[in-house]
Amino acid sequence: MGFFDRFSRLIRANLNDLVSKAEDPVKILDQSVSDMQSDLVKLRQAVAMAISSQKRLLSQAEQAEGQVQIWYERAQLALKKDQEDLAKEALTRRKTFQETAGSLNAQLKAQEGQVELLKRSLIALEGKIAEAKTKKDMLKARAQAAQAQQQLQSAVGTLGTSSAMEAFERMEDKVQALESTSQAAAELAGADLESQFAALEGGDDIDDELSDLRRKLKDGAEAVALPAADSKVLDAKPEISVERVEQVKVTEVDTELEELKKSLED
Repeated sequence: MGFFDRFSRLIRANLNDLVSKAEDPVKILDQSVSDMQSDLVKLRQAVAMAISSQKRLLSQAEQAEGQVQIWYERAQLALKKDQEDLAKEALTRRKTFQETAGSLNAQLKAQEGQVELLKRSLIALEGKIAEAKTKKDMLKARAQAAQAQQQLQSAVGTLGTSSAMEAFERMEDKVQALESTSQAAAELAGADLESQFAALEGGDDIDDELSDLRRKLKDGAEAVALPAADSKVLDAKPEISVERVEQVKVTEVDTELEELKKSLED
């Protein structure tokens, strides 16, 4: 294989590849239908011209046949007038028109066949164009859907590595961190509030216990209070219950003891 053959094949292969890549299905479909429409217009013009030619041939054939009849009648008239030479000339002209009429009728027959062929081709092309238009809309929709799917897949494929996606994921992590911080702060605030209410509730218990203790101390103080002075009682030694004394505060007991001593001295 020569160098120029290989080089030529390489050039053709690259050009075909470029053309294939540059072909847009939607545009090619539209252009194909447009080309078929142009062919249809040309075919209609050809059919119209063929029909016009057929009508012209028919008219010429009818005129030639008319002349054949006219010259035949003239030949008859010349014979009636005993003008044989004139009749012979008329028959010669008649024969010429007969030949012309025969040729025109042959052409007319061929033209009729051509017109019928063109008409069938026209009908077939119109049917193909109608079918192509229907398929074109369907193929365009399929091509556009395939292109959209390809673009979507391409976008999805590059989404994970794009800076926009990384920024989005980073902001998502940041939002989650802010939500976690806010939730923790809310939990801490709730815990502090619970402790404050617990302190308040506990304060009532302490106050109740303090009031109860004061009441008990008061009852204890009344229990150890001495009766009015009596001679027998003054001579006798005071007897104080240990159990009642333990219920009284030490300061109150000392006070009562000092008062007792004074009463004994008196």
